[in-house]
Amino acid sequence: MELGLEPYYARLRSHPIYEMVSHSEGVCRFMETHVFAVWDFQALLKSLQRVLTCVEVPWVPTQDPISRRLINEIVLEEESDEDMHGGYASHYELYLNAMEECGASTHCIRRFVQRVRSGKPVRQALIGADAPEGIEPFVSTTMDIAQGGRAHQIAAAFSYGREEAVPLMFVELVEHLHKQRQDSWATFLYYLERHIGLDSEEHGPQAKNILKRLCGSNPTLWEESFEAARKSLQARITLWDQFVASYSGCPV
Repeated sequence: MELGLEPYYARLRSHPIYEMVSHSEGVCRFMETHVFAVWDFQALLKSLQRVLTCVEVPWVPTQDPISRRLINEIVLEEESDEDMHGGYASHYELYLNAMEECGASTHCIRRFVQRVRSGKPVRQALIGADAPEGIEPFVSTTMDIAQGGRAHQIAAAFSYGREEAVPLMFVELVEHLHKQRQDSWATFLYYLERHIGLDSEEHGPQAKNILKRLCGSNPTLWEESFEAARKSLQARITLWDQFVASYSGCPV
């Protein structure tokens, strides 16, 4: 079952934010904001893994071995994917490497993650890290779903709010970046192109399969799934609107 989210995807495909990455300063500003979305993606991922598998001791098998396999395959590549140098890294760590290569500042995101590591609540950690404008409501939306949602709602935000949307967004970014000098964007382009391939060919279909297994033919579960995905997509659109307004100095 498709969730009728095409109007939100259309807004992402045609968003004016892509014009902001026509030069190096715009790319760096974008990355300094977007890295928080790279980080909070892991919250949805690990929350879904937690509800579909057993991560407790003593271990007991969960009910659906197919969903268990699918989410573990996604986690493997998202949390420990191949990097460009024969090693392994999470996509978050790969993104940090790309930021440093591009000359983007990693100060805010590193300070935020350090505050989270020390036990600060996410919202408090964001304020203390001076996160970019619009990040607090975006990350809060993600965390509300990841920490308070039911399995099908988390799966919907993950599959339709992230895995389905990312290739649409990143294809546009890659097209813009390929028009520029590529020596500074090598890692960033690798990250983007890696995501386009994985999300469109593997992770996206796998995540949709998980959602179908969770919802079955229950219309109430599908309606709740639509709302979770819609919230996730709208949060992204709002964040990008705020980015463009802040970058250009005028409302969108």
